[in-house]
Amino acid sequence: MARAAGVDLVEIAANATPPVCRLVDYGKYRYEQAKRDKESKKHQHANKVKEVQLSPKIDPHDLGVKIEHAIDFLSEDMKVKITLKFRGREMAHTEFGFQVINKFLAEVAPFGHPDFQPKLIGRGINVMISPLPRTKRPRNPKQTEAGGHAPLEQPRPENNHQNSPVHVERPANSSRKDSGNFANNPFAQLEVNR
Repeated sequence: MARAAGVDLVEIAANATPPVCRLVDYGKYRYEQAKRDKESKKHQHANKVKEVQLSPKIDPHDLGVKIEHAIDFLSEDMKVKITLKFRGREMAHTEFGFQVINKFLAEVAPFGHPDFQPKLIGRGINVMISPLPRTKRPRNPKQTEAGGHAPLEQPRPENNHQNSPVHVERPANSSRKDSGNFANNPFAQLEVNR
């Protein structure tokens, strides 16, 4: 039947009695299978890895900023690779690097856990942090209760001209003929009272 139809005979289940075979164009079947596999890979969530680089002499504020970035990445289900590099004579005191890494790990512990203990490899310390499941980690501190992001700027207070140190006074009989090189120079008549 397969030869008459010009297709291939494919054995589906060899152990069944009688064995199950199927008449199919094998090239077309493999093409469709590859297409289905490719389509299913599109819907899978790719595990992204973000890298945060540190140094043994990092400023506490800079470390705080790096910790915030790592928490943001972990809250978005991304892995974070921590890299601390030693330069020059810093290799003589690697314990300072391990202190920085351990402090970093302690700060991000509610959001993720290290896959392995920090290791000294070459001239740097590396560690990979995986995010905790969504149910076991707190919400991102940057997000408000409404689900959106917190505002980046605080609202500015209204300009109160009475408290400003610079007062602009314009004489009534002023002419704008000698206002410098610009035709509309707004600072031509500016007088600063101290």
